[in-house]
Amino acid sequence: MSSSPQQLFSLPTRVYWEDTDAGGVVYHARYVAFLERARTEWMRGLGHGQESLRASHGLVFAVRAMRIDFRAPARLDDMLEVTVGLRECRRASLVVDQAIECCGRRLLEAQVRLAALEATGFRPRAIPGALHEQLARHVIDNPGADA
Repeated sequence: MSSSPQQLFSLPTRVYWEDTDAGGVVYHARYVAFLERARTEWMRGLGHGQESLRASHGLVFAVRAMRIDFRAPARLDDMLEVTVGLRECRRASLVVDQAIECCGRRLLEAQVRLAALEATGFRPRAIPGALHEQLARHVIDNPGADA
């Protein structure tokens, strides 16, 4: 895993039998799980695991919208790189660009809008000031170019 300001975060992951259909090709819904894991580990790498966001800030991030472009299939035993690049940091939402590659070949691109919500009532809320400032430092000018 790697991440620093102005750099894409990357999470390596292996394709297991449970991720595939009978033909050994990754089932389309499993890509959403790979993307989620990478976003979670990206936040954890910034010092904000899901539970600490909830406990310390009363905040959760939920997927509001997702656009996925499937380019090529992943297969059983493939080693994947799942990337996260923060495109926008707004007061109550984030937009991240993500990609999945195998051996340097782009398999998937996604753009995900995350809404900041109150942890208890799941109503929209502003991202707390210090957290917002920290996240804003990680916005990449053109994350899709490197993803």
